[in-house]
Amino acid sequence: MTLPNPPAAERRPHSYARHGQTVEDPYFWLKDQKYPVIDEPDVLSYLKEENAYFDAAMKPHEGLVETLFAEMKGRIKEDDASVPQKDGDFLYWWAFRPGGQYRVWYRKPVSGGADEVILDEPAEAEGHDYFRLQVLDVSPDGRLMAWSSDSNGSERFVLRIRDLATGEDIETVSAVTNGATAWSSDSRSLAYTEVNDNWRTYRARLHILGSDPATDTTLYEETDDIGFNVGIGLTQDRQWITLNTHDHQTSEIRLVPASDPAATPILVAPRKEKREYSVDGAHGKLWILTNDDHVNFRVAVADPASPGEWETVIPGSDQVYLRGISSFAGHLAITERVDGLDQIRLRSYDGAEHRIAFPEASYTASLGSNPEYDPAAYRVGYASMVTPQTVYDYDPAARRLTTLKVQELPSGYDPSLYATERLTITARDGAKVPVSVLYRKGFPRDGSGKLFLYAYGAYGHAIPPGFSTIRLSLVDRGWAYAIAHIRGGDDLGYDWYLKGKATHRWNTFRDFSDAARGLIDAGFASAGNIAINGGSAGGELMGVVANTDPDLWGAVVADVPFVDVLNTMQDESLPLTPGEWPEWGNPITDPAAFDLIRSYSPYDNVEAKAYPPMLITGGLNDPRVTYWEPAKWAAALRYAKTDANLLLLKINMGAGHGGKSGRFDSLREDAEAFAFVLTQMAD
Repeated sequence: MTLPNPPAAERRPHSYARHGQTVEDPYFWLKDQKYPVIDEPDVLSYLKEENAYFDAAMKPHEGLVETLFAEMKGRIKEDDASVPQKDGDFLYWWAFRPGGQYRVWYRKPVSGGADEVILDEPAEAEGHDYFRLQVLDVSPDGRLMAWSSDSNGSERFVLRIRDLATGEDIETVSAVTNGATAWSSDSRSLAYTEVNDNWRTYRARLHILGSDPATDTTLYEETDDIGFNVGIGLTQDRQWITLNTHDHQTSEIRLVPASDPAATPILVAPRKEKREYSVDGAHGKLWILTNDDHVNFRVAVADPASPGEWETVIPGSDQVYLRGISSFAGHLAITERVDGLDQIRLRSYDGAEHRIAFPEASYTASLGSNPEYDPAAYRVGYASMVTPQTVYDYDPAARRLTTLKVQELPSGYDPSLYATERLTITARDGAKVPVSVLYRKGFPRDGSGKLFLYAYGAYGHAIPPGFSTIRLSLVDRGWAYAIAHIRGGDDLGYDWYLKGKATHRWNTFRDFSDAARGLIDAGFASAGNIAINGGSAGGELMGVVANTDPDLWGAVVADVPFVDVLNTMQDESLPLTPGEWPEWGNPITDPAAFDLIRSYSPYDNVEAKAYPPMLITGGLNDPRVTYWEPAKWAAALRYAKTDANLLLLKINMGAGHGGKSGRFDSLREDAEAFAFVLTQMAD
């Protein structure tokens, strides 16, 4: 089949000057100046042309897409369900109906009785191309439920209150919420957060049931710093509602009693630049996790009467990265990471402590849903690259894990056919970068194989060595699948994150390319036989390494890529820009940050040279990485590249940052990406 000519976006002169430099931006026009309204005919016409070209290019591979989709779908249990969890007088769980794209949420009395549907997502999603549930929060008395949903991917959620006795929604609280909610102890009021026109979560409000939402009290509004967002929480003992305001490196918390949420908020400690802290509550004390005196955090305790006076309980450590605390009645549950490996430590309030022992040498583990203050056992999640998702209950007295559920793959799965290992690769500056690899036993280690390499590398977000049914479609075709735990994530501690952000950003990109070279040296592939993938900030990574090391890659898949970095970080009108300056630098005020970002911004560094085959995706309604970033980058690549390799851009016209929302619709997009990789790297 002969493809039509690819779309060629018009180059329209546009430039600006800053810090004595002039920047050309010939595809500036692809940003609709009425955004978030997007109705400019030229813009929509170009995006539709790109989508039509994508469809034409993928049409010959429809059979492969369908085969991959069938494989991926066959590994999903159609009537999958969660393990019921006790919360007060009820057990709560979700389940899928066979063929269902979305969950149905249930409960039943602990004392016995019929199952009760409290939210039917398929019914709520009917008539919408996109549906995402964010909040599902039952009141303490069990009569009401706050729930919020987004039906277009814009991440502006409609918050409603449902009477669980009738199943009817009795109030619409707000159409511009985002984030969690918290009920008062008497179930008569609800705390929630709202976004402004710039999609910044800027205030927390209190709604009294039955009142006009227009009269809701503002509990806290962030007015001092446009880069800060406001969040809501509830301590584990349910005594305090937390009002959290934060950016990527600084936090500040206020408390209001859940029994009297209209009371004047209590400031725990005023914000101090680059100091982060979180607060939980138990036994009349506040339990605090903070990085104030060690990069890997410490645990402290304080009296609510003097909440800013912190006494160390667990000091900071170079070896142990403290990531989170939950203060239950019997234990402080501490999630931590040692040498990049997840640990869960249980510490009694008398100081006795132990870690939960897990069965494999490399894995990912986390506390699961544990809503009650004094549970009989702790719910724990576990997986490895060869072990499916497993749900345990952990008995701390017996120190015993009881298996409640192991992820079922209906089409079959034999873990003995696969092997996983963790390599340490030396980056060019001497840093030791971990890489987790999965492959089918018998995979050749002579450089003749094919490798799929994934990474993220930003915001301190680690990519753990967990299980994925999707990647088996590559591994079962003889590929190896690797995750590079590069700087910018917090895989090896908080300093690992700091060494990949802002002025250290180039470490992230170099780590990735160096990891690929290390995998080549280890025999997993050869240059040009490596497919790479990353999304959002990981899509930025894809853009940078496509510019710096194009010969290493056989194919590139960049999902919702943050690639117009220089322009975005100078556009204060965009929803996320001010809050992103601590992560990337502020090129408006800082010439050094301008120069640094300009040195790597993928859109600004496209050159006239050969690039590998590339698949780029975006979402028209994406508020995080706006649609014009992937569109401008694709247009620039089409104009500049000297090769004949396939370049595809797919913009979801009815979705946001996460792509399509249904569990099977999203699988089809995974199948398309794998089909692209397999066909572009066919022998």
